Amino acid sequence: MARMHSRKKGKSGSKKPVNPALPSWVNYKSNEVEALVLKLAKSENSPSKIGIILRDSYGIPNVKIITKKKILQILKDNKSAPKLPEDLIALVEKYVATAKHIEKNHKDQGAVRGLQLAISKINRLSKYYKKKKILPAEWRFEPTKAKLLLE
Repeated sequence: MARMHSRKKGKSGSKKPVNPALPSWVNYKSNEVEALVLKLAKSENSPSKIGIILRDSYGIPNVKIITKKKILQILKDNKSAPKLPEDLIALVEKYVATAKHIEKNHKDQGAVRGLQLAISKINRLSKYYKKKKILPAEWRFEPTKAKLLLE
């Protein structure tokens, strides 16, 4: 699949094992993993950050194999899920950082182009999430209120 704005192709990224099985060295039960996920969510960690912490600090390679649920589903069941999807939040953060940079550096045309691309990606992603009913139908990205979305 081609990249969105670069005219390049690529398939980089890690791959999951074909036959996922619980490794013998994992000593955690399903309810213990769910409790860890909720504890990490209370300290303002995103779902992907929670997965990385569980992998690196606790030795849990995959939450879904143990609990039969994804991290985001565990958070939704316990009403701890973030209001906006994680990838949309990342794009809004990128927009805010680029806009702040442009305020100081008015002549940076590459940054202006980056800002346009970020807005385009946010609008495309929000259209998808509205279709999937993850975002409300009346939700709109307003560049003037972008900082408020991150709070």
